[in-house]
Amino acid sequence: MTNATAGTDVRVRFCPSPTGNPHVGLVRTALFNWAYARHTGGTLVFRIEDTDAARDSEESYEQLLDAMRWLGLDWDEGPEVGGPHGPYRQSQRTDSYADIARKLLEGGYAYPCYCTAEELDQRREQARKDGRPSGYDGRCRELTGEQIAGYEAEGRSHVVRFRMPDEPITFTDLVRGEITFQPENVTDYGILRTNGAPLYTLVNPVDDALMDITHVLRGEDLLSSTPRQIALYRALIELGVARRVPEFGHLPYVMGEGNKKLSKRDPQSSLNLYRERGFLREGLLNYLSLLGWSISEDRDIFSMEEMVAAFDIRDVNANPARFDLKKCEAINATHLREMPLKDFIAACEPWLKAPHAPWDEADFSQQAFEELAPLAQTRLTVLSDITDNVDFLFLERPVEDEKSWQKAMKEGSVDLLRTARARLDTADWRSAESLKEAVLAAGEEHGLKLGKAQAPVRVAVTGRTVGLPLFESLQVLGKDRTLERVDAALAKLGS
Repeated sequence: MTNATAGTDVRVRFCPSPTGNPHVGLVRTALFNWAYARHTGGTLVFRIEDTDAARDSEESYEQLLDAMRWLGLDWDEGPEVGGPHGPYRQSQRTDSYADIARKLLEGGYAYPCYCTAEELDQRREQARKDGRPSGYDGRCRELTGEQIAGYEAEGRSHVVRFRMPDEPITFTDLVRGEITFQPENVTDYGILRTNGAPLYTLVNPVDDALMDITHVLRGEDLLSSTPRQIALYRALIELGVARRVPEFGHLPYVMGEGNKKLSKRDPQSSLNLYRERGFLREGLLNYLSLLGWSISEDRDIFSMEEMVAAFDIRDVNANPARFDLKKCEAINATHLREMPLKDFIAACEPWLKAPHAPWDEADFSQQAFEELAPLAQTRLTVLSDITDNVDFLFLERPVEDEKSWQKAMKEGSVDLLRTARARLDTADWRSAESLKEAVLAAGEEHGLKLGKAQAPVRVAVTGRTVGLPLFESLQVLGKDRTLERVDAALAKLGS
């Protein structure tokens, strides 16, 4: 079997279908192809498989391009950048498929099949009852001209099937090692529908051949189609269409809740969810790279530059990888903390404006935000968390969170707040430490430790039981607004 060999310029492809929102499994595939191309100094071809008119949409196509741009996974050939093997949308390449299907038929590599769906179902059912493989039984493999004429006279339509070799197909998977498929398990398969439209089984390998792809890195769910494609590549080589059979590497499944394969229907699989929550692309890609690969046994955090330097498809683990949202969030939080402060401030900007921000734009103070930004940066998980953490600065009144109020405003809170207010009124507002000492002293006066004493103050001022460090927050909010909010809380408690 002809394979891509050492010394060959690496050409990989990412070829999604524009059906719905991009999901994290698709992103993981794109990432591994991108990283391998960059690691080897090769070429990443971005190709759109949009021959399914019933499912594909222009909106999804635009979302795919937008997702790749946002992720920073640049491509060397494909939409928007062009290349020598265009066009890069299958819907614009139909003439190529028709020409190659004709060559396959003329060369005896394919044949017309006139079996009806009902006949196929009956024969499959009988094969199952007899304990035989239930794939296509080759009924139309050797039709005579007379038989074909008879079917045509009946008005039967036909698909075109590729003729599989009657021998095992063995290949070395870059992730899984040597794999062999027996001929009884890989039967002749359709490459053209009855209306002449090409099927995925034809267009995908043909595009790989015409674009001279050397390595096919894709999900494990496509492993069973590999022997069919290898046989087709061999036929295309004999026809002078292809130069090689690519090397294959099948990436492990990404598993979700209940140890089931993560699907598009799982909420946590949608890339848009992570963008809307304010994940950093560096954090998300760092985590997704760990779904089947690692830079070292004792290291989870790294940059994309470091991944590219270390990535080899042969190091990918064949075992299923479990998607762990908590770990994904933790890795993102680490990337947030490691950002230069000015970059963090800039990255927060979208979440400090409408439609995310609940305050009027005129009430926002960049200076006040930047005073608290260093404290926020050490505490956020995702960028969207910033809105709730700083809203107390820019709202006329703090948010009303009833759970927080009930949790903090216990018996004795009125007396505590009155004492804390008096001490804060005489504190040195130039020092957060002075404000802390004021609340600490108020707590001691009522037999409370700082944690218990500061809870009513925090809820009175910010509306929530959790948030940024309290005393720095009070300092930025200012004395007058802080005391006004304590007074408002006392009035509410009194009523």
